[in-house]
Formats: sequence, C-alpha cells, structure tokens
Amino acid sequence: MASSASRPIAFSSRMGRDVPNAIALAEVRVRREGRALRSLNDSNPTRHGLAPDCLPGQYLADPRGPLSSRTAIAGFLSSRGDEGRVDPNRVYVLDSTSQAYAWLFMLMCDPSDSVLAPKPGYPLIESIASLTCVNVEEYQLRYDGSWTVDVADIERILRGPRGQRIRALVVINPNNPTGSYLHEGERDAILALCREFGLALIADEVFYPYSLEPLPGRRRLAGEDGVLTFGLDGLSKSLAAPHAKVGWIQVSGPRDAVNEALPLLDRVADDFLPVGACVDARIPGLLQGVDAQTERVSERTRGNLTALRGILDDDRDGLVSLLRPEGGWNVLVRIPATIDEDDVVLTLLRDYGITGQPGYFFDMPANGYLALSLLPEPRTFIANVTALLDVVGRLAGQTL
Repeated sequence: MASSASRPIAFSSRMGRDVPNAIALAEVRVRREGRALRSLNDSNPTRHGLAPDCLPGQYLADPRGPLSSRTAIAGFLSSRGDEGRVDPNRVYVLDSTSQAYAWLFMLMCDPSDSVLAPKPGYPLIESIASLTCVNVEEYQLRYDGSWTVDVADIERILRGPRGQRIRALVVINPNNPTGSYLHEGERDAILALCREFGLALIADEVFYPYSLEPLPGRRRLAGEDGVLTFGLDGLSKSLAAPHAKVGWIQVSGPRDAVNEALPLLDRVADDFLPVGACVDARIPGLLQGVDAQTERVSERTRGNLTALRGILDDDRDGLVSLLRPEGGWNVLVRIPATIDEDDVVLTLLRDYGITGQPGYFFDMPANGYLALSLLPEPRTFIANVTALLDVVGRLAGQTL
C-alpha cells in the first residue's frame, strides 16, 4: 500500500458554520457571570409548571440525549473493558442504528458524495444513503474458506476517479450476512487508508458480542483513536429487543477531529430531537439485562449452528454447504448454481409455507446462496433446514 500525507477530514457543507450573533455572545457573558436568564419566548411547558403528572420531569432538550442515559451507556461501554473509559459527552443516544447512519451520512456528505460499504452487505445502508442523497460505493468481501476484506479493492476505488467524492468508510463488524469479523491485518490497513484519504470510519458493531467460534485478536473499532470513528451499537441486538428502540453513537478519534465533529453532529441531532423521558428512564435497567440476554441468544445461535453442521455432514447428497461464519445471528449456505435461488424460495413457499432471502438480496456475486437465521427454536430450525434440503434435492434432480 502506497503511503502519503494524511488528508484532513472534510464535513458536509450543508452543516454550515455558525457565527454567534451579538445576542448569543451576550447570553454567554451573562451565564459566565453566574446570572440566571429568562426568555421572553420560552415555549417549553415543563419549565412553567405544566408538565403532566405522568411525566413530571423537566425537558432539557440535550441534542446528544439525556445526560442520565449517556452516563449509563458510557458506564456500560467502559465496563466491557475493551474500550477504556468512555466519555458520556462523546455518546449520542437515538432511536436506532438506522437513524445513526442517516445522521452520519448527512454530517459527512454533501448531496452526491459517497460512502464506501461492504458487498455482500445489508441492503438497508444503500436505502438510507439514497434517502439522504448520498451514493454508495461497494468494496468486496471475498470468500476462500473464510471471508476477507479486499483491501486492495478499497484502495483502488479511493485512488480512482470516484475517490475524491468518498467521505466515509462503513465497516460492519461482524458483517451481516457473512458473519465475518474484521481481522487484525485488515483493521490496520483500513485505518491507514482512512488516515491517508481523510475518511471517517463508521463502525457498525451491533452483532459484535455474538461470536460463533473462537477468533483470537478480534477487537471492536468503537473507541478507536487513530481516525475519526463513529461506533454504532444499541439494545436492538445486544438485548435482542428490536422493539426497545435505543441506539447510540460513540465518537472517538484524534482530538481536533472529534472537537470539530461534535458540534456539527449536535446540529443534526438537535433538528431530529433526542430520545424522550419515557425511554430515558428505562435505559439503566435495560442495560443491566444485556449480559444475560447476550448469553441466552448466543446459546441458541451456537446450538443451531452445531445442529446445522451435523445435518449437512449427514446429508448424503451434499448439495448444500455452509460458508464459514464467525459471528452474528445469520449464516449463508451455498446451493448448486444450476438451481435458481427464486425457484428454491418459491418452492419452499408452495410446499412448506416457508419463505427466505436469496443471496442476491445481499449482493452476493453469483447465483446459489441463501441466508439462514440461527435464532428459531431448535425444532423449528431443524425443520427449516430439512425442508431446504428436500427442495434443493428435488430441484437438482430436475436440472439433470
């Protein structure tokens, strides 16, 4: 990899740059003098004795989310032991990682700028990018017994004609649907490219705790201090509670870049408003349940993966094989490329009342893949796999 001077981080011009007016400057001076301020146009009912009995607290409208929530989440992150002490002032609480993607795309990209995202990957990223007028450039994950990031492909894109419009690089660690963690050499290479090309790193690590096999050396990207990094996580996956609707962004990196990013991200967050008091009050208690829930889900996913491997090993036809997963809730299986993926799912629907997601949903490079969830109860999971083997066997016989 060629080296060059690092390029500075560039934020979206649609963020603008605030220049305080005379009133704002005067307000700062008065507050520094310790004098209390009232406002002629204060329209916050909770500051005027009008809060409802069911929500008696005062609404403070902190764009990063209530300090109590940020403190609880920062404490939780610090307790994991792999990120050091997390500063609550570098945490944003919001509804979901999907919302986090939208905020960060708006923060980093002008309309028609681009982000780099992995392929195969989750189609939601491209959908959110489209809604925020941002393009997605895809870098490849390659499979040769295990999944690897094609770092040379990333570098080729960045040095090519489209590289000047790329503002951020998305890493999903572990990836969905491949279940592959970022390995140490890949991590170092990606961080070096981010520094060289002035890219922010968006690290989606919602599946990180769910390892499916030992992988020495795996590390979170959240908390990385070498490049401007936005670590995404939340209760949807860590608590196995998609209805909890609590996510967070952890901001880290070089001090100057972080200090420039925070007030700009505040502006985005302020426009979309922080989480409400109903959610805030429950966050500390919900965080206490994460370890037990993570272990409960991990026991299910590992057990189903063991069952899947046993079923495939015992299958005499050998038409379905597993692409090695390292973490997450989903796996990819390969079927003969002579069988159309849609035919498999449509036959499953007709004969078993089972539906599924073909590989092309995730931009797999060729025909012949299906995604399987490891979450169903074991009896249901085994029935799903048995039905899949039956359908693939019958369709394979028809292609001979």
